[in-house]
Amino acid sequence: MLDRPITADILRGAQDLERTGRGVLPHRLPAKARARCDDPRLAGAESQPSGVRLAFRTEATAVELDTFRTKMGYRGVPPRPDGVYDLVVDGRLGAQASAAGGDVLTVDMATGAIETRPGPVDTLRFTGLPAGAKDVEIWLPHNERTELVALRTDAPIQPLPDRGRRVWLHHGSSISQGSNAASPTTTWPALAAAVGEAELINLGFSGSALLDPFTARTLRDTPADLISVKIGINLVNHGVMRLRAFTPAVHGFLDTIREGHATTPLLVVSPILCPIHEDTPGPGAFDPDALRTGTVRFQATGDPADRAAGKLTLEVVREELARIVRQRMVEDPNLHHLDGRELYGETDFTELPLPDRLHPSPAAHRRMGERFAVLVFGRGGAFAQ
Repeated sequence: MLDRPITADILRGAQDLERTGRGVLPHRLPAKARARCDDPRLAGAESQPSGVRLAFRTEATAVELDTFRTKMGYRGVPPRPDGVYDLVVDGRLGAQASAAGGDVLTVDMATGAIETRPGPVDTLRFTGLPAGAKDVEIWLPHNERTELVALRTDAPIQPLPDRGRRVWLHHGSSISQGSNAASPTTTWPALAAAVGEAELINLGFSGSALLDPFTARTLRDTPADLISVKIGINLVNHGVMRLRAFTPAVHGFLDTIREGHATTPLLVVSPILCPIHEDTPGPGAFDPDALRTGTVRFQATGDPADRAAGKLTLEVVREELARIVRQRMVEDPNLHHLDGRELYGETDFTELPLPDRLHPSPAAHRRMGERFAVLVFGRGGAFAQ
């Protein structure tokens, strides 16, 4: 087997590579942006490599990847499924694997204490790849912090050449990161990118789509042919601002993006349906009755009467985003809007309910990805060729 250093030229979807004591850690926010916020939740989310994949051309029939994961869990709740690595050969899923070992962090939600169970580096082996030259991608888990320790193949590899695909830069919440999706290539953005033949850069950050200026600057400074921003759910379920602050914050976020992408197609997507927050402000919280039975469900803790004082709900956010986009489109013909309920609405909720009342199921991710591809990449859509 041949050792191949893991370098930026064979890694797509990452903004930065941090050298660690074991190997390299892909980041989805650059170091300068990470320095602007010390929130542990954001740090955890951006180092979970949703949309990040090793990509190379090779005649190898066997690939080995040494990785070190960090997996999160909660005391009293069944452990989450292990993260999945998707091996894609010439655009088709060829194999899947999960890593063992690594650090397993268990959070006590009552006290906030974190227990760490350390483990070793693990080796994933993909064998029996088709003979001859082929394009290989290894999509990293969308929900586990992943250090890449070593890469070995039984034939030389070279960076994947430019395939003429447009680069799609997307920002959103845990729903965009892929929470509850079955694997990294079945998050709704990855599915939409595959149909739209786009190179995805996924800046979906669990709990952290909060109109942060450093995120806007990252979007501004990242080369892209297509940009979308999905705004709203985290602002509501964190209860971080009222309508008076929301409107100028959205304008400022879009203004910053436009500083670097003056005419790039820019799509603003409002929240998908989430009944607990449609009319009820945040903050959101774990449902204590569900936790006592070992189940994770979310609830809204705000008072619907506070809408009159400017508290945000999803209905308020959708109305205001639509108004903001209409206003800006007069001077920005490349700005577009999509109501998130066109991706997942009331009929979908009846058929494919949100398992934890907040995040889509694997089947709902697939439906959202397929719909986004039709509505946005398809004929007449914001990203149509």
